[in-house]
Amino acid sequence: MTHTEILVVYYSRHGSTLQLARAVADGVDSVPGCQSRLRTVPSVSANCEAVAATVPEDGPPYAEPQDLKECDGLILGSPTRFGNMAAAMKYFLDGTLNNWVAGDLIGKPAAVFTSTGSLHGGQESTLLSMMLPLFHHGMVLMGLPYSEADLAATRSGGTPYGASHWAGSDGKHSMSPEELRLASALGRRVASLGQRLKVKGAA
Repeated sequence: MTHTEILVVYYSRHGSTLQLARAVADGVDSVPGCQSRLRTVPSVSANCEAVAATVPEDGPPYAEPQDLKECDGLILGSPTRFGNMAAAMKYFLDGTLNNWVAGDLIGKPAAVFTSTGSLHGGQESTLLSMMLPLFHHGMVLMGLPYSEADLAATRSGGTPYGASHWAGSDGKHSMSPEELRLASALGRRVASLGQRLKVKGAA
């Protein structure tokens, strides 16, 4: 039996979104027969001469078009920048034209997650902004239902539009139990649907 592989792509400047990405990936990996593929994206610079290294200095490798082609589902994560996704994630998505032309992501499940410095710093609008390109790719967007009790109990991150983390203005807030459970639940939901769709497609 082949594994169902869910691609988790994130951008993290200070590590908070990476923490959330790992929790999402843990949720994917908790589903029998499913595994996560963790990838990041390079920073962008206003300096036209700045060139990122081909391979990150540490952590997961950079996401490539082949990752999108091979995955059975996609979960994107970015910190909030003025209520929107970070430029690095937008730049990555802008470069997926060939995947769009080939229809590589059509019919696959997708979800999004974010971290913010302030509690009301645009978590939900950032999540919605990341969904828009995924709709254009023909993906099946998923969120978190209120059957997840932590949605009603959280005093930090967590929204029906996707997992989120309140990192604090200094980026040092540790992830709350509710944030961790909701991030894991998001990973499980995408993995479970990806698995069912893959089995149905192979039938």
